[in-house]
Amino acid sequence: MLMTNDLFESETTRRQLLTLAAVGGAGLFTVAGASTSAAQGRGDGSNGKPFRLTVLGTTDLHGNVFNWDYFKDASYSDSRGNHVGLAKAATLIQAVRVERGADTCITLDAGDTIQGTPLAYYYAKIDPITRGSKHPMAEAMNLVGYDAAALGNHEYNYGLDTLHTFESQLNFPLLSANSVDWDSGQPVFRPYVIKTIQVPGSKPIRVGILGLVTPGVAIWDKANVEGRVRFPGIVEQAKVFVPRLKAAGADIVIVSAHSGADTSSSYGDALPFPENASTLLAEQVPDIDAILVGHAHREIPQRLVTNAQTGRDVLLSEPLYWGMRVTVMDLDLVKVRGQWRVASSSATTLNSNTAPEDAEIAALLRSSHETVRAYVNSVIGTCTEAMSAATSRYEDTAAMDFINLVQAETVKASLAGTAGDGLPVLSIAAPFNKNAAIPAGDVTVRDVAGLYIYDNTLLGIVLTGAEVKDYLEQSAVYFKPVPGPGTYPADAVTNAVTTNAPNGTPDYNYDIMGGLDAALTYDIDLTQAVGSRISGLSYAGAPIDVDGEFVVAINNYRQSGGGSFPHVTTAPVVYNRQVEIRQLIIDWVTARGVVDPPSFASVDWRLVAGTTPLTITP
Repeated sequence: MLMTNDLFESETTRRQLLTLAAVGGAGLFTVAGASTSAAQGRGDGSNGKPFRLTVLGTTDLHGNVFNWDYFKDASYSDSRGNHVGLAKAATLIQAVRVERGADTCITLDAGDTIQGTPLAYYYAKIDPITRGSKHPMAEAMNLVGYDAAALGNHEYNYGLDTLHTFESQLNFPLLSANSVDWDSGQPVFRPYVIKTIQVPGSKPIRVGILGLVTPGVAIWDKANVEGRVRFPGIVEQAKVFVPRLKAAGADIVIVSAHSGADTSSSYGDALPFPENASTLLAEQVPDIDAILVGHAHREIPQRLVTNAQTGRDVLLSEPLYWGMRVTVMDLDLVKVRGQWRVASSSATTLNSNTAPEDAEIAALLRSSHETVRAYVNSVIGTCTEAMSAATSRYEDTAAMDFINLVQAETVKASLAGTAGDGLPVLSIAAPFNKNAAIPAGDVTVRDVAGLYIYDNTLLGIVLTGAEVKDYLEQSAVYFKPVPGPGTYPADAVTNAVTTNAPNGTPDYNYDIMGGLDAALTYDIDLTQAVGSRISGLSYAGAPIDVDGEFVVAINNYRQSGGGSFPHVTTAPVVYNRQVEIRQLIIDWVTARGVVDPPSFASVDWRLVAGTTPLTITP
């Protein structure tokens, strides 16, 4: 159940938060060592008294309304004490509006809204909004009163029909200047909006808000967008639309960019544009005053980037994902020769763990929340032994074997009577969620959903034995080198830093490959250089045939180029029914009734130094 202790009356909530702000406690305006001053009053921009415009921002909400972990069926918690959910973020937003004046505030989101929790999945697939239901994120965001939101890449996961239906349920514009029609090149969503802020005794301020999304959508959701929507580069498209905003009368320009601040790509050379381009945007496109950053799931309270052409600073801020933080950007505006411009700017982030949930949002969406809880807690089968994914990053586990079993069986069954019938079938799976576990005894939908937390669909492609080895070599980039045999902590060997992953290779870019009946085995030698780590690669007890053909069960993210794995984007596709892998696992358990790990689990791969297995500790 929802924790009703957290659902305070709105006015009480505001008073409590504003009291915290007034005394300078660890509450509203003191977050991670950063702070922001109270409003400086409503100057008219003349006589040295600036007018303060406040931009409030969220990003990467990923379907989180409440401070709730549907995979655990409990309140969300982590080791850093974070809380999640738009209901808590809404309380912070409203408190700032009360303190600053609502008519001096603009509220934005930087994308990835409708995917990421069972709540989001339920209203996309089980009771889809395309059939008349209301999306909880739309209802919650409408209550918050956003002025605009940028599209994120995950908005495209469920196809354009779902996305346009979500758009139609919003009371504010969904922006993307670089989601353009395949043929005409014209934006298929509104590229920008101009908001007017009234200034007592002076001319109003016209605020241009531009939305941009990472162009990686073209790869990650290729099946949903190819032939329909293209994604020009963020910098390239901003160079077109920022001048249009200025020509349309915008005094200042704010960009809501679903693209990280630290330049990188996870798709190598597959596209000419970087995935994370917000810093490049600030450096290379004149006349941008501030950027609300999203996509990277990092917290950047404030970053100032100098534009190379104008020499002016551009303010960047990225709040932490899932509603853990709210960005507050303060832009102090003055009139120069009768025109508004930014004289100074600063930003901070507010911590949602200081706030109770907004009572109005909680009351409106409690029924939807309980409906989804009932769905994810429904029993669909039993398991003879517990399976955990906790150590899947560095050792073979039954949990990953189970995913590969379901995927491989699904693809193998589809090949009957086709040209691929009789080819050996392999499968890949990544350790998405180290907290995932399927208990002994009853198995529920949420147990399976926790094992496979993304909405990826399944494909089957054909690779040669040599290409299988290349694929595994790319996967082994995930590991850091070791000097020799021994015992190492997991963090000392996983999440290696690379050019494309300057913050460490994410777990979802490490693929474990398996075959039916334990047919594929290999070692990963961490004393060897990247590209030469796979040893002992065998199929059915013999060295793999480098010229032989194998069907590989693979998810759509990987097959379309996510993670820059070799050969997959051009490999022949022999299976693609657009079915979510998570749903396939749910259906497998429902149909069979019993999951029996000893019947399919085996140790098929090892981390080694030479021929000596390594010991890895958590």
